Amino acid sequence: MSQVRVHNFAVSLDGFSTGEGQSLDAPFGHAGGRLMEWFFHTRTFRDMHEEGGGGTGVDNALASNWGPGIGAEIMGRNKFGPQRGPWEDHDWAGWWGDNPPFHTPVFVLTHHPRSSVEMKGGTTFHFIDASPQEALEQAREAAGGLDVRIGGGPSTVREFLAADLIDHLHVVVVPIVLGRGVRLWDGLEGLEQRFSVESVTTPSGVTHVTFTR
Repeated sequence: MSQVRVHNFAVSLDGFSTGEGQSLDAPFGHAGGRLMEWFFHTRTFRDMHEEGGGGTGVDNALASNWGPGIGAEIMGRNKFGPQRGPWEDHDWAGWWGDNPPFHTPVFVLTHHPRSSVEMKGGTTFHFIDASPQEALEQAREAAGGLDVRIGGGPSTVREFLAADLIDHLHVVVVPIVLGRGVRLWDGLEGLEQRFSVESVTTPSGVTHVTFTR
């Protein structure tokens, strides 16, 4: 059976994966870009945005695993955009422009389903009201035997971990303290017992921790 994977998921020293006060101009709230600075300098990130250059070290080697073998993604509504409640702006199609980097079907979890949005490059956003198990069933069907990526945010990853649906988890511990926001690890005591755990610290100062079932 295909695997369920999480990649490049940043968490602060105090356990937050996004800051407080998300808005159109601040996808990570008061955290700004601090959680992802390590990623912005990699060749993988620049290739995603059709830019040249970027580092090719250990950070990039681990970051580049996010794409190969993925046939669909599941993300929470707060990763898709800052709107809450019933949709007010149906023209909003995410922070990624006309050609998002996913290039697969993407299932957005929301209590307010709406029509799908087809983008350039093979990305189609489907807005579904579903449990983790139901969403995974739909994503696996769309993935055609390839793996399914859980893209975030922290509440979504936490729900899939709590339901024991994730086979590979790549967390990047960033040496910052946010103090507030949305935490990843709450309610997941003993999580490490389900996985083999490896870690490596890179010159950028982050520690990559991989949990493999």
